[in-house]
Amino acid sequence: MMQSSSSRTLAPGALPSVQDHVITTLSFYRYVHLKDLNILMEAMRAEWSSLGVLGRTYIAEEGINAQVSVPSDNLELFQLAVRRVFPEIPFKIAVEENNEAFTKLTIKIRQKLVADGLTDESFDVTQVGQHLTAREFNEAMQSQGTIVVDLRNHYECEVGRFDGALLPQANTFREALPEMLESLKGKEDQKLLLYCTGGIRCEKASAWFKFNGFQDVNQLHGGIIDYARQVKEEGLPTLYRGKNFVFDQRLSESITEDVLACCHQCESAWDLHNNCRFEGCNRLFLQCPDCRSEFDACCSKTCQEIMQKPKEERVALQQEWERKGGPKHYWSKTRLPLDLVRAVRPLDEPLPVN
Repeated sequence: MMQSSSSRTLAPGALPSVQDHVITTLSFYRYVHLKDLNILMEAMRAEWSSLGVLGRTYIAEEGINAQVSVPSDNLELFQLAVRRVFPEIPFKIAVEENNEAFTKLTIKIRQKLVADGLTDESFDVTQVGQHLTAREFNEAMQSQGTIVVDLRNHYECEVGRFDGALLPQANTFREALPEMLESLKGKEDQKLLLYCTGGIRCEKASAWFKFNGFQDVNQLHGGIIDYARQVKEEGLPTLYRGKNFVFDQRLSESITEDVLACCHQCESAWDLHNNCRFEGCNRLFLQCPDCRSEFDACCSKTCQEIMQKPKEERVALQQEWERKGGPKHYWSKTRLPLDLVRAVRPLDEPLPVN
């Protein structure tokens, strides 16, 4: 864990901020029937705030999904508070600690914990696959005919993955499921090994694959996050290489030192994401330090030119992009073709999103 470098002296009676603490970043989820969501949300917000918790949590009638940072001194109290509502819920500790993972506490009510596009009433969501430990997953990967399936988005598996895994090209989990199902058509009798970041996407997906006729469906328990912990604690070989993409301000945590991706602008080896500086674009992409300097942290010459305009003109161009169907939130995850990075284009035309 990282010790904060802050050495400020607090005023008498003042509460220390998260930056004054050693913090622990963790995630957890549980599919369970919940009622009175508004009451639960307010109670959680009050208690967690008093413990200095930051992060993002979703609750729905089907359960809870959370990624948070907690002052390590309060970790045990926080876990007790969570388990009063969700007994025996497993916690997954982050591979790398960073006091800047989250800047505020957000708790929201959602229709679903994960936007999967599935009609839950059409199949039994409790009939999930076999949960495998890191050791069991490694062993299963050696079996002939086994298919390893990555259930994340394309930008996640771009920077890290299990060797030989079937990788989606989708921008969202909702799109990844039918894409993987189509890719696996005719292989219903083969062993499937599913994995994702923390395990929650595999819970619903494994039941969906079984419903669609797959006989031997298995999933990595606790996802890549817990796989890394088990590998380290048990001295196992890691079959996952590169980074694990995470949905907080860190954007990734290193599992191995392998660099599997390249800069989207010059194609040199690089695996750290950032967002285009033009807010109307906000494209998530890989940009090495040299290109970051050349393009002023923008994804293209188009956005770089826009950022040189006065604020009023930038806002007007952003509105024009939106009017013409330019980058929405999920579209911003698409990769810009290399030939458009330096192309001279009309500034009021949104960059392609396919």
